[in-house]
Amino acid sequence: MRSEKGRGDSATAISKFKPKKRQTQLQFIETIAVGLAGGLIFTLFHWPLVWMLGPLSAVLIWKLASRRTLFWPVSFRNGGQVLLGYSMGLSFTIESARQIAKQLPSMAIITILMVVCGLGVALLAARWTGISLQSAVMGTTPGGLSQMVVLSEEIKGAEPTIVTFMQTIRMLTVIFIVPALSFHALGGEDVKNVPALEQGAGPEPGNILFYLFVIGAVLLVTRMAVRFNCPTPYIIGPLMTSAIFTLSGMPAPQLPPLLTIVAQLCLGVYLGMGIKVNLLGNWRKLLPISLISGLLIVGCALALAYALQHIYPISMATAFLCIAPGGLPEMGVTAHTVHADVSMVAAYQLFRVFFILFIIPIFLRWIFGKNKEMSGEVRSVTK
Repeated sequence: MRSEKGRGDSATAISKFKPKKRQTQLQFIETIAVGLAGGLIFTLFHWPLVWMLGPLSAVLIWKLASRRTLFWPVSFRNGGQVLLGYSMGLSFTIESARQIAKQLPSMAIITILMVVCGLGVALLAARWTGISLQSAVMGTTPGGLSQMVVLSEEIKGAEPTIVTFMQTIRMLTVIFIVPALSFHALGGEDVKNVPALEQGAGPEPGNILFYLFVIGAVLLVTRMAVRFNCPTPYIIGPLMTSAIFTLSGMPAPQLPPLLTIVAQLCLGVYLGMGIKVNLLGNWRKLLPISLISGLLIVGCALALAYALQHIYPISMATAFLCIAPGGLPEMGVTAHTVHADVSMVAAYQLFRVFFILFIIPIFLRWIFGKNKEMSGEVRSVTK
């Protein structure tokens, strides 16, 4: 009797699991279809960053219009970042490494100036909306969305919901405006790194052992980046691996165009899935100031880029993408598309990421104090 009862319970559990699994599969297929539709629409109208902004826009609009639940596996996000990081690392050359070393002081100064710009915008936002200065500072600091939200939970007086909303609007402003300016206003004629991205040098297609060696190295370094809690490890690991191969005079295989499209699609859908709408009741009051804040920060980046391109022999597009307060994947894809100096953009963006992750939290905790209600455990950000 017990065995029959056990089998009955197992059958019931399986019958409950199967519909849920099937529902998830259908949601996944729907998400892919929406993302592809967005990419095709952007292609039809010749808009910038077709396979990143197209899926992002389509997923976001579909979520708002249909109120349906979509599904995107974390492994697809990570896989897309691995491909993009690997592609960006291919642009590193010995000459670009020398230039990056010379520009380290400029990276520090410009990053600090961008943070100061964010603080100035935060003061205006706090005065105009009545939100706490802590929330305004965390909402306008040009860092990653998830990092700022997690940090806001530790800062006394900051409201994570407000920070999430402001950072989301800032991210959307940067993601759409920066590529548009780079494509249509600034141009991208820094072509000295284009051969490093497009050349066919390297092993013959039949050298499968070398390909397997490169794949193994990428996976190993990425795993180490994850193990040591590096920021954006699925980008930094592959980027470092392919850069080391290129700098050592042993160019790694180039990515086929189809894989580049797949990587951008994975990233675009992930960004669209991560944007939460109607996060708080007074979002209509915060929306205008959040948009203005994003535009002001982009304006600060544009002004600093104008100064930077007069100091160093780089194009305006490269300078702007180096400083623009977007994420490394988004700015890297834009730099690649407009033929900017991808290695320089990656270096500046990586420096900013590390600065904001390791220096800014210490500064903010010192200024505002740490939230005593926080246990030592960091809460995860819902995506």
